[in-house]
Amino acid sequence: MTNLRVLSIASEAVPLIKTGGLADVAGALPAAVAPHGVAMTTILPGYPKVLAALGKAKSVHAWPSLLGEPARLLGGKLGEHPLLVLDAPAYFQRDGGPYADGAARDWGDNWRRFGAFARAAADVAAGAVKGHAFDLAHAHDWQAAMTPAYLRYAGSALPSVMTIHNMAFQGHYGADVFPALGLPREAFAIDGVEYHGGVGFLKAGLEAASAITTVSPTYAREIRTAEFGMGLEGLIRSRGERVHGIVNGIDTREWNPESDPALAQRFGLRTLHKRVANKHALEAEFGLDSHDGPLFVVITRLTWQKGMDVLLEVIDHLVGLGGRLALLGSGDAAMEAGFHAAAARHPGKVAVRIGYDEALSHRMQAGGDAILVPSRFEPCGLTQLYGLAYGCVPVVSRTGGLADTVVDANLAALAAGAATGVQCNAVTYGALADAIDRTIALHRQPDTWRAIQRAGMKSDFSWGRSGKAYADLYASLVEAA
Repeated sequence: MTNLRVLSIASEAVPLIKTGGLADVAGALPAAVAPHGVAMTTILPGYPKVLAALGKAKSVHAWPSLLGEPARLLGGKLGEHPLLVLDAPAYFQRDGGPYADGAARDWGDNWRRFGAFARAAADVAAGAVKGHAFDLAHAHDWQAAMTPAYLRYAGSALPSVMTIHNMAFQGHYGADVFPALGLPREAFAIDGVEYHGGVGFLKAGLEAASAITTVSPTYAREIRTAEFGMGLEGLIRSRGERVHGIVNGIDTREWNPESDPALAQRFGLRTLHKRVANKHALEAEFGLDSHDGPLFVVITRLTWQKGMDVLLEVIDHLVGLGGRLALLGSGDAAMEAGFHAAAARHPGKVAVRIGYDEALSHRMQAGGDAILVPSRFEPCGLTQLYGLAYGCVPVVSRTGGLADTVVDANLAALAAGAATGVQCNAVTYGALADAIDRTIALHRQPDTWRAIQRAGMKSDFSWGRSGKAYADLYASLVEAA
């Protein structure tokens, strides 16, 4: 099979750098598409953590001035697949996170940092680096979204894909940044990079890309509406059939309860009884009372999008019904304080860890009875997929990828043995409280609960099907070009 050569442009990828689900997808995609005739190279910014992991690496290209600063391109590996890293110290060699400083304030020059990253990626995709030729460029989220625009205004015929992982993050900057981006004057237009009088990075990518994907079929429909389109719904509608929904997969090598080194006790579909050891270990780790009642877990950013304000209102109800809650996350300071207050109100029943811990997230999926994901919008979501794989029953709102991946335990689904979780119709106190009531009632029926767990664990959310969908899309775009 002839390999298509694809350059994947992402601002983060596991295992090198991660702030969210984008990193999981970008890290898994090369292996997902490889069996379908796609050779994928990933390009990442040269953050300190990435450069440290790369070690001594060969420089394969240099820019004396990349939007005003020197930069070079280093070659390495992302797992078994080729990796390119943009080493531009003025942009990326700084303390803090990829997008914000230690106080969680966005870097003021993010427009220049990710403009330079996209410009470099466009140069690489178009063949500027000897020995690196590509048939297609695949850009992820606003940080990479200027890549298709740079290709377009350079006159390149190279096809491109723009993937929206979250429409809420768009990279919108004032018109004053435009002259420094190195684009021709005609690019500052309504069908170019101009957006509400400024420069819209995501908007520019959506205009210029040959095709648009988002990470679930339902979200691809939702973003055509004002409720979910975040101001770009008209543009999405105008792209018509060029907008595709391809549900995310999970890396089943990293997320497999039968081989996971983080767990107190490994288990599988046929050894589900062993799972209880992980629940006891998790109770001990969080200092929670140990009993047979359901242990709910939450692993998320503490934000309005994730419905965490409503969960704060429902905690007393959850505890009153005999449930307990273990939470891992960080975000809005008022929400962090609210969850700490709930833990103080309910010692032994509610416990909170502020921050993120990858190994702990694995232990929570293995030890929790149910994972709460009450998002107001969710392009795909990965935590519910990890929950399904680990027998941690997802309790989700009916939106985006949550609606696509979790089968509600209604009477028909239970009778058919198809139920894998609990859905709620809205992100309100009443709807979430009702979903928690239903979950606790199901948990009190051990045979029914085990059937729901098993159905979830049998679900195939590996990258197999999704990897083929991406490969088929790439092939169709290259053929059309």
